[in-house]
Amino acid sequence: MPDLTLVILSAGNSTRFAQRVKKQWLRIGEKPLWQFVADTLAGEIDAKSCIITAHPDEAAYMRLHGDYTIVTGGASRQESLKNALEKVETPWVLVTDVARACVPETMLQRILEARERADIIVPYLAVSDTVVYQNETINRDEVKLIQTPQLSRTETLRKALDSEVLYTDDSSAVKAIGGTVYYVKGSINAKKITVFDDLEALPCLKAPTASIKTGIGFDVHRFCRDREMVLGGVVIDSEFGFEAHSDGDVALHALIDALLGAIGAGDIGELYPDTDMANKDIDSKKMLAEVVRFITGTGHEIENVDITIMAQTPKLSPYKERMRETISRILGIAPINVNIKATTTEKLGFVGRKEGVAVEAAASVKYYNWKRI
Repeated sequence: MPDLTLVILSAGNSTRFAQRVKKQWLRIGEKPLWQFVADTLAGEIDAKSCIITAHPDEAAYMRLHGDYTIVTGGASRQESLKNALEKVETPWVLVTDVARACVPETMLQRILEARERADIIVPYLAVSDTVVYQNETINRDEVKLIQTPQLSRTETLRKALDSEVLYTDDSSAVKAIGGTVYYVKGSINAKKITVFDDLEALPCLKAPTASIKTGIGFDVHRFCRDREMVLGGVVIDSEFGFEAHSDGDVALHALIDALLGAIGAGDIGELYPDTDMANKDIDSKKMLAEVVRFITGTGHEIENVDITIMAQTPKLSPYKERMRETISRILGIAPINVNIKATTTEKLGFVGRKEGVAVEAAASVKYYNWKRI
């Protein structure tokens, strides 16, 4: 029975990475980076389980990628790790950061083979250049650049992290409570991704696939009086508005569903349930903008959208160009890649009886190709 659990920390905001795509969502082939790291390490060590921490806004989406144990992270690395440790049942835990994407198997073996030597086993790099600290040259032989993964006795690490002090790595916390540390040789190939240019030094990371993913959305709203009509992000001159919990923009609702469908992220009702009063009368343009940020942040680029509005009334031709411009601005794509079509249903059905409007939307997305930058 394996006595080891693997923990991958992937709940950060990637602030220093400074890209619209969070680094944990860069695609390596078809897989996001967090999944690539999890699958690679799990295939190289004998672990009872693999636990991955996730940003609260991304945990549900991460769970859709397969049978992974996803734990919601906290406001800091330390808080995220404490959340993960609540799920650990083994005496040893191997903790790494998702940004440490290319850990050589030989480095892993050095860490694992030293497990009985201390409370925590820590890989490091020696320094070959002269080191100056606070304007004083210091002995470079005494300097270590600390890496992950780090292998800890689970109970020792739990105790070490039960502190108000925030530590930048596990070994610092273990040292602070008097725990023992044993250092093993790390690897220059286990470089951490901090800024975008770091990707160039990691040949193990392959470019994303060029596949196009398509989603379809459909929505219907009934007319009601005494409410402004908003459609495609544009105010329409009409005696009717839409009966809805939000502003009722049926075109943007269908578009949101199409976009979410393209990336496999469910539907609008899961993100904006009509039982939540926070969504009462919410501007659908705001919802669309939030969905676009989620889509781009999780490693996608929107290619094009096509929207068909089925309405017997009102006449929509005068508004189509403004709809195109509004939607293209929110999506961050050229107007030519936003197509708006309006049609009647020849007086058939509820649309033909002028009871409401139906909209069908299609959207295509692709993975953000970080290799081309």
